[in-house]
Formats: sequence, C-alpha cells, structure tokens
Amino acid sequence: MTKRSRTAALAIVGAASFALAGCREEPVEAQAFPDLESCRSAVGPTSLFSEQDCTDAFAEAETLHAETAPRYDSLAVCEEQYGEGNCGSEAQATGGGSGSIFMPLLAGYLIGNMLGGQRGLAAQPMYRNANGRFTTPAGGTTYANNTGRANLNPSTFNKAPVTAGKPPLTRATAASRGGFGGSKTGSGLRSFGG
Repeated sequence: MTKRSRTAALAIVGAASFALAGCREEPVEAQAFPDLESCRSAVGPTSLFSEQDCTDAFAEAETLHAETAPRYDSLAVCEEQYGEGNCGSEAQATGGGSGSIFMPLLAGYLIGNMLGGQRGLAAQPMYRNANGRFTTPAGGTTYANNTGRANLNPSTFNKAPVTAGKPPLTRATAASRGGFGGSKTGSGLRSFGG
C-alpha cells in the first residue's frame, strides 16, 4: 500500500468513526414522579424542573396516556399484564372512550430535560406492571420504581404508537406482542437515583 492510499484509508476510517460517534444519543437528565404533587414539592435549588415544568409535563403525560396506553378487551387480560387493581376501563382512565376496553392506570410520569431546560422538556406516562415495576407505554424499559433521577436515552421519550380507536389487545395478541401492542423487545431493569 502506498503512503497516499494509507493516508486516504486512515482518513476514511477516522471520518466513519466520527460519524458514528455523532449518531450516538447523549443521555438526558430525567426524573420520575408518582404524581404531580410530588414533582411540585421536589422543586428547589437543585431541581431539574420548575413547578410550571411539573404541570406542563404532567399534562403531556396525561395526554399521551389517553392516546398511547395499551388497551385490552377485558379487565382480566389487562390485569395479567399490570397486576390486580392497576387497570380500569378506558372511560374511567381517560374520561371518555369505551367502558368495555381496559387500560393500565397512570402510576406516575417521567420528565426529561431534552435541551438543557429551554422548553426542551418531554414526558412519558408510567404504569405499574404485574411484577410491581414500572414501564412506559411502549414497554421498552422497566424501572424498579417511579421516583428519583436518572440519565436516560432520549428515545425513552419517543411517542409510543397511538392505541386510541384501535382494536384492543386480546389474550392471544397480548402474549404474542409482549403485552404492549408492539413487538417484544429486550428490556433492562433500570433504577432511579435520589
């Protein structure tokens, strides 16, 4: 190999490495809260969010919950996924919809600081699953609790597929899709710090 082709090869490898590094998502600071009031009471000098951020993110999580929460054709199928007492009818959970479709009840929400605080907030609803852990509508990651701080992948805040108005999952479809209306994914258990 000539000196010129070695230099060109190194330049290509270096550019490819730089491009791949640029594609990697930088983690974002996030915090989980069981409800709006716990977020508001946590606001202080070291908080990631203001009271207004808490209110805005909770409203966003409620909207996403109504649009994207997994829906099931029976209370029994929903409770198989989320545990006894953790599901309600669509009408009960969203204030509208059908009384014969069931979905998990909101058990908290995540707030992510996507752009360093300049209205770069994103939110996700959280649900308690049958194992007593917590997950978002897409079900990609399971969390040990619904309180505390963590650095999360920004894709955690991607909107899950809309389930409102779609046919609810049956026992068979829930089992084949991992319970969340999407394909089964490997999910790691994460914890939030204090």
